[in-house]
Amino acid sequence: KHLLIDWRAGEAWFWDTLVDADPASNPASWQWVAGSGADAAPYFRVFNPITQGQKFDADGAYVRRWCPELAGLPDKFVHAPWMADEATLRAAGVVPGTDYPEPLVEHARGRERALAAYAQMKEGGPEC
Repeated sequence: KHLLIDWRAGEAWFWDTLVDADPASNPASWQWVAGSGADAAPYFRVFNPITQGQKFDADGAYVRRWCPELAGLPDKFVHAPWMADEATLRAAGVVPGTDYPEPLVEHARGRERALAAYAQMKEGGPEC
């Protein structure tokens, strides 16, 4: 939702990537997440990836396993390394934009943009 990408792009990526790709669950899952399927998450629910990480990976174990370049960061910054100060980044050996990408979109802005696009679709605007 943050990037306004068609759910079919995610589904296609899964088909290329997953060893257990499934013709029923993959499209349905992507539609649910995108808020566009028959049994979709409410369109206005745009999850904050930082909050979700802090809630379900409070100690950062998952991030540290799959993003080892962030392993040296304190728990406070492991889900949002771009919020760490220079000294913390240096101590952890993290160079933003080099070791780990900068954020693609700021959550609040991405959420507002997604909700505006949904509102336009609901009104029958040009994006329908």
